[in-house]
Amino acid sequence: MRRRMLWPWGASLLAAAVVLGAVVVFGFPSASPFDTWWNEFMTAHRADALVQAALVLNAIGGGWIAVYLVPLGVIAAFLLARRRRSAVFAALCFVASAGMVQVLKQVFARARPDDMIVVSDFGSFPSGHTANAATIALVVWILFPRVWTAIAGALWVVAMALSRTVLSVHWATDTIGGALIGAAVVLLLADWLLPWVQAVRPSDPTPRSAG
Repeated sequence: MRRRMLWPWGASLLAAAVVLGAVVVFGFPSASPFDTWWNEFMTAHRADALVQAALVLNAIGGGWIAVYLVPLGVIAAFLLARRRRSAVFAALCFVASAGMVQVLKQVFARARPDDMIVVSDFGSFPSGHTANAATIALVVWILFPRVWTAIAGALWVVAMALSRTVLSVHWATDTIGGALIGAAVVLLLADWLLPWVQAVRPSDPTPRSAG
């Protein structure tokens, strides 16, 4: 993606997430027809193997693993690779994404599905697990823009989103909103920080792609 498109795309995705949240929360007394249909579909096809896989993603994408282990692991990897600016960029993305998710959870205060099979925190919209997955995927893709990083990132986000609805801990639109938020935050911060991240320091012998 060209740098001049980062801000328009980021702002558009953020606006789309806010509009989506407003529509599904304030436009329907309980849940939208699409959310109801999808939740019933996933419940009807909730095989044991699928639930077990979803529980693994639930643990990876939330709690201390998602809040501390994964972000700190990504930051540590950049530091070990002597990409300090990339580490700073990644850290800011993780913090901003998590903060935005919590703000929107408080604003929309959406109730979760009644038949969820794991315990979760307050607020259904947006999905924090999916937002975190999208944040990781976009950070990696922005810093290493390759076809394989884009495909792997997309698959990771889709898998996380599906796992949240398999467990009925989120409505489908919660996961869409989470993906939009995670991507939007990274793109907006990239528009601001990417020139600094990619800048060649005086001690650097040759230009580098990032950090």
